[in-house]
Amino acid sequence: MVKDKLLEEISARISGILEASPAKDLEKNLKSGVAGLLARMDLVTREEFDVQAQVLAHTREHLQHLETRLAALESKAGMDDAAAH
Repeated sequence: MVKDKLLEEISARISGILEASPAKDLEKNLKSGVAGLLARMDLVTREEFDVQAQVLAHTREHLQHLETRLAALESKAGMDDAAAH
């Protein structure tokens, strides 16, 4: 997923910077902090976003069709009521 790739990339860069340094504890804490931050962001992949956008577009089309049908039925019911009186 995007979170995993991003975390791996950040981790690799941090490791490269701290490789010559004895600050391994700092690296562990930083990795943990970044992982927690990314987890709280609740990110989605582009693919997931695109699928949901397509579902929304389809739902909007269906809603428009139903609204048109309802208006026609209401119109017809109005005519039937007028003819009955």
